[in-house]
Amino acid sequence: MDKSNLVFLDTETTGKGPNDRLCQVAYSFNGEELDALFKPPVPIQVEAMTITHITNKMVEDKEVFIGSEFQKKLIDIFSKENILVAHNAQFDADMLRKENIEVKKSIDTLKIAHHLDKEGKIPKHGLQYLRYFLDLDIQDVVPHSALGDVRVLEKLFERLFQKMMVELGEESMVIDEMLKVSALPILMKKFPFGKYNGALVSDIAKTDPGYLRWFLGKKIEEREQGGNNDENWIYTFQYYLK
Repeated sequence: MDKSNLVFLDTETTGKGPNDRLCQVAYSFNGEELDALFKPPVPIQVEAMTITHITNKMVEDKEVFIGSEFQKKLIDIFSKENILVAHNAQFDADMLRKENIEVKKSIDTLKIAHHLDKEGKIPKHGLQYLRYFLDLDIQDVVPHSALGDVRVLEKLFERLFQKMMVELGEESMVIDEMLKVSALPILMKKFPFGKYNGALVSDIAKTDPGYLRWFLGKKIEEREQGGNNDENWIYTFQYYLK
């Protein structure tokens, strides 16, 4: 695997629920950029509009995604040994799956950014936050668009890639490590809440492991009762309590 296998992609969607679908998708692959709006099978929620600025009127005369040439292109791309690169990649992979596109491998720049932030110095890890925090030099970015996000994504990936190259030295090794990191939950570095707000989790594991065990129990109980499955914090607590 090398960089020629990487498909930088972003979807804009009708919402974040289990029945929501994409209404815009963009990708960059081997020098080709493609971006389009589509009419989704469910209405765009107002909450989603406040983020994407895509309204139902904007897509009412667009073609549906399934059966489109765009869908056929992505089916062909991901039927080969190509890798999805996205920020919070599981979300985009799930959206593509609803549109009958199966993604076999993915690199999640959200997880990679967390992984490389060893001391938890970056306050937030959202795509646009990282763009400005890392002072990424990006031209021709269309605000509030999938293609704009793809261009930011490419720059962010390259920054993360070069940082890992210093340690690993070979392109294929970096890709392999990124795939491994992306397959695991995020190892959180600092508490953003509670009595240890701002403290390193690794430090609390040494000074007050009972607190971590208590918090882990609460998170597992919440999951088992059908509530939020906070896999990142469950993974983090289990990692430091080993």
